[in-house]
Amino acid sequence: MKPFPTKQHLRRFALNHKKKLITIALLSILYLFCLPNPLFKDPSSTVLLDRSGRLLGARIAADGQWRFPPTDSVPHKFARAIITFEDKRFYYHPGVDPLAILRAFRLNISQGEIVSGGSTLSMQVIRMSRKGKGRTFLEKIIEMIQATRAELRYSKDEILALYASHAPFGGNVVGLDAAAWKYYGRSAHQISWSEAATLAVLPNAPSLIHPGRNRDLLREKRDKLLDRLWEVGEIDSLTAQLGKLEPLPEKPLPLPNFAPHLLDRVQAQHKGTHAVIHSTIDQQLQAQAHEIVHRHHLHLKQNGIFNAAAMILDVKTGAVRAYIGNTDAGKEHGSAVDVIPARRSTGSILKPLLYAAMLDDGAILPNTLVPDIPTRYGGYNPKNYFRDYDGAVPAHQALARSLNVPAVRMLNQYGTARFHSFLTEVGMTTLNRPPNDYGLTLVLGGAEATLWDLSGIYASMARNLIDYHQFNGQYPAHNFLPPIFEQKQVKKRDELRAASPLKAHSAISAAATFMTFEALLEVNRPEVDRHWQRFASAQKVAWKTGTSYGFRDAWAIGCNPSHLVAVWVGNADGEGRPGLTGLQAAAPVMFDLFDAVGRGQGWFEVPHADFVPIPTCHHSGHLASSLCTDVDTIWGAVNGLQSPPCPYHQLVHLDESGTWRVHADCESPQDMQHKAYFILPPTQEAYYKSRHPSYTSLPPYRADCLDAITDNQMELIYPKFSSRIYVPIDLDGEVSKTVFEVTHRDPEAIIYWHLNDIYLGQTTHIHEMALNPSAGHHTLSLVDDKGKKLQRAFEVLAKK
Repeated sequence: MKPFPTKQHLRRFALNHKKKLITIALLSILYLFCLPNPLFKDPSSTVLLDRSGRLLGARIAADGQWRFPPTDSVPHKFARAIITFEDKRFYYHPGVDPLAILRAFRLNISQGEIVSGGSTLSMQVIRMSRKGKGRTFLEKIIEMIQATRAELRYSKDEILALYASHAPFGGNVVGLDAAAWKYYGRSAHQISWSEAATLAVLPNAPSLIHPGRNRDLLREKRDKLLDRLWEVGEIDSLTAQLGKLEPLPEKPLPLPNFAPHLLDRVQAQHKGTHAVIHSTIDQQLQAQAHEIVHRHHLHLKQNGIFNAAAMILDVKTGAVRAYIGNTDAGKEHGSAVDVIPARRSTGSILKPLLYAAMLDDGAILPNTLVPDIPTRYGGYNPKNYFRDYDGAVPAHQALARSLNVPAVRMLNQYGTARFHSFLTEVGMTTLNRPPNDYGLTLVLGGAEATLWDLSGIYASMARNLIDYHQFNGQYPAHNFLPPIFEQKQVKKRDELRAASPLKAHSAISAAATFMTFEALLEVNRPEVDRHWQRFASAQKVAWKTGTSYGFRDAWAIGCNPSHLVAVWVGNADGEGRPGLTGLQAAAPVMFDLFDAVGRGQGWFEVPHADFVPIPTCHHSGHLASSLCTDVDTIWGAVNGLQSPPCPYHQLVHLDESGTWRVHADCESPQDMQHKAYFILPPTQEAYYKSRHPSYTSLPPYRADCLDAITDNQMELIYPKFSSRIYVPIDLDGEVSKTVFEVTHRDPEAIIYWHLNDIYLGQTTHIHEMALNPSAGHHTLSLVDDKGKKLQRAFEVLAKK
């Protein structure tokens, strides 16, 4: 009979039991936290996919490995191949396979060396995570413990995905996705059974992949695995036999590189993250756009023009479908520079925005005549491209023909500060100086913009026309938005716009946008280019070009209801070249890109509810006044009803015959007849008549009425009021002469010229005189043959 336990025995027993419990608890805690989280901390490649998941390109990881970000699914063929080859009881063991360990033990004993470790896929995942550890008995025990812990944290499919993402495949290729692209040039989901078998045997001995070495051994391993896959019923015998005939991969292939500049941009934005970016790019359209830009590059480089960039946007979403950041011009010509976000001089590409803003404001109507005459504002003297003048031109024609002088006069009327604010509101992010710093050059290239911003602005204008109809004459609060190139951004934008409150007004109304696009349909394509004529008959595109000062930047932007295409051509270092104009260099690229996009969805639907009928003067395009004899009714923006009335129609007093002009001092009012005439100011009239033979000048005054004439018959073209003139030195060292110019309503008039009361000579028909006055203040006096006098004071700056 056992003695009854004493209190001392009971205390010792309790203490020992407590120690065991503590030990078990500590071991449980150690087991619970024995697995790092996350298991892998390796840097990964930045991978860019197109809208359908096709690879556009990738950048190598920070550690020099081609390691795509971890995958969450493993293709069926590779999964079956790797399980058959490495761990046939993978789905049935808890991370350690006792049967495999016993088999490996017997095999190693019989061979007299270690030829098998009996590791499961779970254990191999642990070994890959514990980089650089030796294959010792202790390390094997650690792998077994952590493998069982991994089975508790991850599902079997997740463990398989970890293996596929981190297994070595030879050289600096890590992971199944990278291996499939490097060895076979396609996605892991597109590989064959033979290719899957080849990749399945590689992690076991990755050195087998080497050009010209170990080819027979690699083929032997692959073929054995194909036979085993047939034996277990994964594939049929024909697939196995055909698979053995497939060639083995050679040296690693280069990865696709459809959008290198966009990939660099993505990598910079997602630096330090496991980035697989699903972009909005269409791979096929991207490839076509690259080929088109490259073809034009080969032609343009003959003229020393080496760089170009282009974007194609989906108008409805703002999603970028093609992103060509530069040409393949080589490092010496800056081909690595992504031109799309680069700031470049705008040239004339902002003129449509000024036109739209003034239409919306009611400052002009589409046919409003804008002066097109020699113009000077202080020291700024804008010139038209062809150095000629129309006298006056309808606003929409001035835009279509990209006339500089009317654009500057329009900006002077609208206000530089207002236009600066307007550009910022619609999405131009590069205006970092006060409006006065830009001055009137703001509309002619005095500012810089990016192809990215301009694409977003013009695409937003087009989208607003579509939204206007979709939202019953209203606009989402967020309607001027930049382009986007990630699929997740498309979803966010859709959610943003869906939740956005509607508003009655936009930065540019639907009516003003529609009239602007209608004007841009009239942009003249070169008649010598039959391809453009064919294109014009195929689809309608509103488009505009721009050329910066010194022929350094050429722009072309066009849109229809489906797509926007934007192009920049030039040299990354800013070197100007003859022929580097928007019309000659950028527009042909733009139209070829529109051809690649295909036929659009017709034209924009007219926003009828946003238009109002406006009576306008047939001759001047202004709001009709009571003196306008021919009145047209047009449809315009509602503020157009507040635009200035016609200033050019005047009531003229004629004698009874209607031949001579008279006034109350020389003719009885009861003997007069009164007629409304369309009369331009003298300088405008002088240029306008040469372009418009039907223009009717005012009748001359009757001889007995000349003495009391008070209206202006002469007008100085140069110099203008309070002019300061600098006369430069010519190349031959001689002082240049300044050409003074005046216009007269009477084409037969004789004008007598005086400088500081000294007679200089007379002119008829063409009233110009080249003078070389000394430095200082002067007075020019002009007297016509009817005795009418015009004087102008000016200052000549000291010659240097």
